[in-house]
Amino acid sequence: MEKKKMNVVNTSVEKIDSLYLSQGKSCYVEDFMPDNALHVKMLWSPHAHARIKSIDISEAENMDGVRGVLYYGNVPRIPHCTAGQGYPEPSPYDTYMFDTKVRYVGDRVAAVAAETEEIAEKAVKKIKVEYELLEPVLSFDDALKENAPVIHDEEESFVPIPIPYEPEKNIAARVGMEAGDFKQGLKDADFTFDEMFETGYAQHTPMEPYVTLAQIDNFGRIVITTSTQVPFHCRRIVANTLDIPVGRIRVIKPRIGGGFGCKQEMLIEDVAAMFSLRTDMPVFFRFTREEMFKTGRTRHPIRFRMQYGVKKNGEITALGMDAVNNTGAYGGHGLTVMSCCGSKVFPLYHVNNIHFDAKAIYTNLPVGGAYRGFGATQAFFAVESMMDVMAEAIGMDPVEFRKINHIRSGESHPAFAALGEGKDGTPMSIGSNALAECIEIGAKEIGWHRRTGHKEKSGRYRRGIGMCCLMQGSSVPEIDMGAASIKMNEDGSFNVHVGATDLGTGSDTVMAQIAAEELETTADKMIVYSSDTDMTPFDVGAYASSTTYLSGEACRKTAAKVKQQILNTAAEMLNSDINELEAIGASVVTKDGKEKVTYSEISHYSLYENNQYQIAAVESHITHKSPPPFAAHYIEIEVDTYTGEIKVLKYVSAVDCGTAINPALAEGQVEGAVLNGISYALTEEYRFSEKGKMTNPSLKTYNIFSLRDKPEMKTILVPSYEDTGPFGAKSVSEICINGAMPGIANALYNATGVRVYKAPFTKERVWKALQEKKCDF
Repeated sequence: MEKKKMNVVNTSVEKIDSLYLSQGKSCYVEDFMPDNALHVKMLWSPHAHARIKSIDISEAENMDGVRGVLYYGNVPRIPHCTAGQGYPEPSPYDTYMFDTKVRYVGDRVAAVAAETEEIAEKAVKKIKVEYELLEPVLSFDDALKENAPVIHDEEESFVPIPIPYEPEKNIAARVGMEAGDFKQGLKDADFTFDEMFETGYAQHTPMEPYVTLAQIDNFGRIVITTSTQVPFHCRRIVANTLDIPVGRIRVIKPRIGGGFGCKQEMLIEDVAAMFSLRTDMPVFFRFTREEMFKTGRTRHPIRFRMQYGVKKNGEITALGMDAVNNTGAYGGHGLTVMSCCGSKVFPLYHVNNIHFDAKAIYTNLPVGGAYRGFGATQAFFAVESMMDVMAEAIGMDPVEFRKINHIRSGESHPAFAALGEGKDGTPMSIGSNALAECIEIGAKEIGWHRRTGHKEKSGRYRRGIGMCCLMQGSSVPEIDMGAASIKMNEDGSFNVHVGATDLGTGSDTVMAQIAAEELETTADKMIVYSSDTDMTPFDVGAYASSTTYLSGEACRKTAAKVKQQILNTAAEMLNSDINELEAIGASVVTKDGKEKVTYSEISHYSLYENNQYQIAAVESHITHKSPPPFAAHYIEIEVDTYTGEIKVLKYVSAVDCGTAINPALAEGQVEGAVLNGISYALTEEYRFSEKGKMTNPSLKTYNIFSLRDKPEMKTILVPSYEDTGPFGAKSVSEICINGAMPGIANALYNATGVRVYKAPFTKERVWKALQEKKCDF
């Protein structure tokens, strides 16, 4: 009898949802909207900072077709945090469903639910509001100056865990670490550096905006079908905001039209749920694209002061980072983003003497949230730019400089233990690490050997090659948890229920592959259902690059338990010692190959014959380390020195994500992140009026890259094996957004001798930098 292993993992099986998505079948929130659903429209603040002196909703309430109006006077005033993170959140509870104070242009004032969208829009215009205008805080410096206007002066706001919180100083959070002797490290250096870097706002611009549907079921429970990355966190926060038990709420995540971090937030579900409770009707709430820009979450702008010391032999003697993070009007993700600026970046290189001080500050500008890369994107711009600066100062090739300094397997770093989420981190050492191979393979692919210095280049169009090294993490160790349940059916198929949230990334497919590999069957035998708080086990959701590594291991452990039950049942059927059996090819066979029972036969036996029981299991997993994926990015650009335009010619990503469960999906994650990163580096920019109003809230004026802008890309998955991950896997989804900004900045310097310290690198900004350099272009 032939024994054949399935080998489902590390294979590019077809996405399990690809067919029905391509056929346009109902699967997104709006597809499930009943005909009688009420529509919500919001009155947003036109002012950056003001108190509401009075509000008159009577005319709006009395309009035909209007079913309700919500404002601060008729809803509970319960401080909460909208960020979908572990509980209790390492964040200030500084948000209210509606408040008597507005803190940015686009803050909530009142909401209307009406029978049509048009009626709701007209009713919003009938609401009369009298404001007392307050001085706005519209910059890093304004927020921190002495006697600055206090944005959160309410008494009720608080932090649920003991973390620094000084709202009277506009400080939403603070985090830092010290290792070694930073000042002595600077003294020991042959060269020292002190530079400033700054990154700006960015919007995630998913195809599907924030959208939710709330309705009351036959048992009086609220069922929220919503486009979220964090269904279980969403349920908890909505319950808190509405002051009702968690058990009265069910959250269902259907397919999502993109998230990238912005839907790691409870931003609209509370309003839809409150209207549904009060009207006993289905309620639909969807943002417009303009609302996504003005009111949706963003990437945090961050200003860095970087201090470094380096010896002539390439030893880095000191690293100092002082960072100020503009968290906007509310502080949900402020602390964790700042923490990741250190924890996901510092360990990449050996340095014993470290100073890190970071604070998240309130301003009267749009609110920062979770965005792919989560702080590492901003910090790597500063750190990897400085790596090139130091390499040039000591006369060393940038690649060689990184080779002698990067972390290796078996090594640790003090940042792992120092920087957690509102508490100390988790000490760990590096397991899998193929960064050295990534550096070599990427250099060969880009043709690093042909790179010449900027002084050897002339003419209007100049080409340059830049590179950078990267790391990220895989889950939040000792905090986040994932779970799965699996049961076996008569035909040898399996129902796989996971709380993990597929954002379009293909995680449902990855879960199917992991379960199938462990169960020794095929992925098409897995019937995956995910992200329903009533039906699936708990999972923190899709963030922190956790799904494959954390949720995937929960799925593997569950499958292992089910496989053990299958073997036990087969042993009874075959009257055999279980140690003489093995699961192979959707069957259990004796090791001598003489006897065999199929999974279908085993399932029938367990359900209908002797000792009947359901073959099924539930298992949870919490991680105890966060193994970094590693990458080396190489970028060739062409600069038009007359206009400042940068064109990316070729982008090489050599990536170590451990075992790629599905290589095609992993490559898709890499290339999507790279294009996202290029867009953030070159074109994406929020523009504001002097009163804090965004002036370009449209895809016509806020420029993002699309597939037609895609340069030549080469993605190389460099294998390693992470012992703590499912079948050797670790994360891949975030890391590659981090490379474009520093890589392009380094390539620009290589092409022109001009270094830029503020992003994005728009034509205007690059042209001005070229002029200030007074180069002969």
